[in-house]
Amino acid sequence: MTTIHLLTKIKAPIETVFDISRDITEHENSTKNTREKAIAGKTSGKINLGETVTWRAKHFGFYLKHTSIISEMESPTYFVDEMLEGVFKSLRHEHIFKEIDNQTEMKDVFSYRVPYGTFGLLFNYFILKSYLTKFLLERNQHIKHRSELLNLTD
Repeated sequence: MTTIHLLTKIKAPIETVFDISRDITEHENSTKNTREKAIAGKTSGKINLGETVTWRAKHFGFYLKHTSIISEMESPTYFVDEMLEGVFKSLRHEHIFKEIDNQTEMKDVFSYRVPYGTFGLLFNYFILKSYLTKFLLERNQHIKHRSELLNLTD
């Protein structure tokens, strides 16, 4: 199993960051490079506990589908999305939010297992882990920017 840990500090209230992090349209806006689009399940608005979404996106030149469920949620501090169907053997993304000194710390714990035996492990080691880290960092920068922008207008 591979786990990616990220921490993003955002100058916005925890509720704002939490809501933007689970907003389907914001997710699509944050992943324009991969043309991510919600095509089934919850396709707009804020996803909630027990709801599913199927994404279609272009990665490594291929269109892939990924269905996940919000398996745990405690507003506004925590939610988990877990893969139900997709290219990984397993995938679990924990989103943890903590308000400290008038800002929000957003922590990602992104754990996954790759298929395809030794080939999958080599692909993960040389390419996939850094690709996914960059993908998550770009998404987090979008969440940070949108949250801070909303905070300025309040």
